[in-house]
Amino acid sequence: MPVFKNGHFIDDQWRMIAEGEDVPPSGHVILPLEWWLAERGAFEGSHVPLGVKIEPDTQLAAMVDDLSRFSLIAIHFPKFGDGRGYSHARLLRERYGFKGELRAVGDVLIDQLQVMSRCGIDAFDITDPATEKALRQGHSPLVTHFYQPAAAHEIPVGTRSWARRPA
Repeated sequence: MPVFKNGHFIDDQWRMIAEGEDVPPSGHVILPLEWWLAERGAFEGSHVPLGVKIEPDTQLAAMVDDLSRFSLIAIHFPKFGDGRGYSHARLLRERYGFKGELRAVGDVLIDQLQVMSRCGIDAFDITDPATEKALRQGHSPLVTHFYQPAAAHEIPVGTRSWARRPA
């Protein structure tokens, strides 16, 4: 799947591990949260880059103590209209201070990229052919000036509040 990050498509070095699948001994893997919670002891002392996939109904409190272990958190958007992932992204960035990659996976459409970005998501697993085509043709949904602050888009101190823009 193509991953859109920093305004362009990149090669994805991460591999999504399905429930019950064996974890490879090396490489960048994304585990289902339930698998991680049940088997986290298997990675004690390991320095393998890990990611975790969370669902819309995930209780973030269950994983807060492990956040420093993850390089990536994949937030699943099962449907275009399911906005719970936006809340997860804001909480992970602002309340819990997660500094790694937040990746939107699932039903990710071009209309959502701006809001997802403002919530702290910085990578997008694009599966929709129309969205991929539009992005490859240079159609960007991103706005550069904002009237209100958001995650990763706060204005510099001392600037005009009516002309907010990313720092």
